[in-house]
Amino acid sequence: MPERTQPEATGTPPGPGGTPYELITMGRTGVDLYPLQTGVGLAEVETFGKFLGGSPTNVAVAAARLGRRAAVISRTGADPFGEYIHRALREFGVDDRWVTAVPRLPTPVTFCEIFPPDHFPLYFYRQPKAPDLEITAAELDLDAIRAARVFWMTGTGLCEEPSRSATLAALAARSGAVPRPGPAGHSAGPAPHFVTPAACSAGPEAAREAAPEADRDPDRDPDPDVRPDAPSPAAGAVTVFDLDWRPMFWPAPGADPAAESPAARAARAAAARPHYARALKHATVAVGNLDECEIATGLREPKDCARALLDAGVELAVVKQGPRGVLAMHRDGTTAEVPPMPVEVVNGLGAGDAFGGSLCHGLLAGWDLERTIRHANAAAAIVASRLACSPAMPTAAEVEAALTGP
Repeated sequence: MPERTQPEATGTPPGPGGTPYELITMGRTGVDLYPLQTGVGLAEVETFGKFLGGSPTNVAVAAARLGRRAAVISRTGADPFGEYIHRALREFGVDDRWVTAVPRLPTPVTFCEIFPPDHFPLYFYRQPKAPDLEITAAELDLDAIRAARVFWMTGTGLCEEPSRSATLAALAARSGAVPRPGPAGHSAGPAPHFVTPAACSAGPEAAREAAPEADRDPDRDPDPDVRPDAPSPAAGAVTVFDLDWRPMFWPAPGADPAAESPAARAARAAAARPHYARALKHATVAVGNLDECEIATGLREPKDCARALLDAGVELAVVKQGPRGVLAMHRDGTTAEVPPMPVEVVNGLGAGDAFGGSLCHGLLAGWDLERTIRHANAAAAIVASRLACSPAMPTAAEVEAALTGP
């Protein structure tokens, strides 16, 4: 087990009176080394740009660019790239207090190739293990996680221990239950706690009125793996599960770990699906592309995926369909189908993270579903028209200009 440094409050304080964060994200962080030439393979690239990376990290940056108070929970190596991540987060206005170092594990680096409009291969260097998979439940500030208005976690955080148990512990704090230890001391899933996303901006009383409380259902059996003695989460809290399917991060039981055969892909999906199902019980929002939704639900038709995600426990399902746009379906029957915003694509990587940061922004603002998804689509389009990810995240004014046109 690698040694860890202790968490150190190095970022911006929470604010006057200990104001809760508007957004806390948890999971991957690293350094993106992207070619400064497009249409060229890595073997021929001559120069690279260095950028802050990692999907949940970029989501926090995207939200901060839109004026939201955001923080990240992650781990880096105790190396110069780790120092760079702290500096970059601060420069973007994201609190880095819960980004801590794991000695002897290097900060992850990601390369890509840029072949517009739709081919952007990624090359992850996360060996022997990524520090962000060394997040432990004991190191989490559960009070802060519980109090945040939006909490964002990802499928990658479920791929390996101890990150998996830490992610489930954070979800348990959000859903108002403490999981009993599962097999091998790992946590079992707590009972779901549903909160309507639109209530996030409406205040505690309105949120309590709007939220369909699970314990009002007389036909619902109690979960034997849950202790009912946990503090309650913040009223109106939104918990987002970014389905974030990266098959190369998951084990392939019975197959060569490096294999990319259909059998290996099926083994990885089978390994992931039970963990996705457990996490969905605690989320109020699920967001993913068709491949990611298929991992979570076993289905691929967008409306079937959305309904299955609602059946799995969330209040809002967001299915990203690439050139077909975005489908969003809420438990209350509201739907939004928004076409993509036309743009000349430079680099599609990072567009989904911009979408995520904007989605959080809209949920925090209490916008209707159509407006929220249109804003997120516009943010994604802006980033797709730019080379980098984190520095490309748009401001509120830039998104508004894209929506209103010249």
